[in-house]
Amino acid sequence: MVKSGNNEYDVRISEKPTLSLNEAVAYTGIGEKKLIQLSRAPNCDFIIYVGARRLFKRRKLVEFLESNYSV
Repeated sequence: MVKSGNNEYDVRISEKPTLSLNEAVAYTGIGEKKLIQLSRAPNCDFIIYVGARRLFKRRKLVEFLESNYSV
C-alpha cells in the first residue's frame, strides 16, 4: 500500500518499474548482500539512483538474471 496525500494505492511488485532493495530481494529470492554486490559492478545497467537511494530497474534485473547461468 502506497500513500500519497489522502490517497492510497495498491501496486503489485510485478507492475512497478523500479524496486527498492527489499522489494528486489522478495521478487528475486536473491539475498540483500548479493544484490548489493551485483549492483556495484561497473557494467551494471539495472540500477538507478534517486539521491542516495538505490533502485533496481525490474525489467533489466530480470533480463540480467535470465541471461546468466549463475550469480
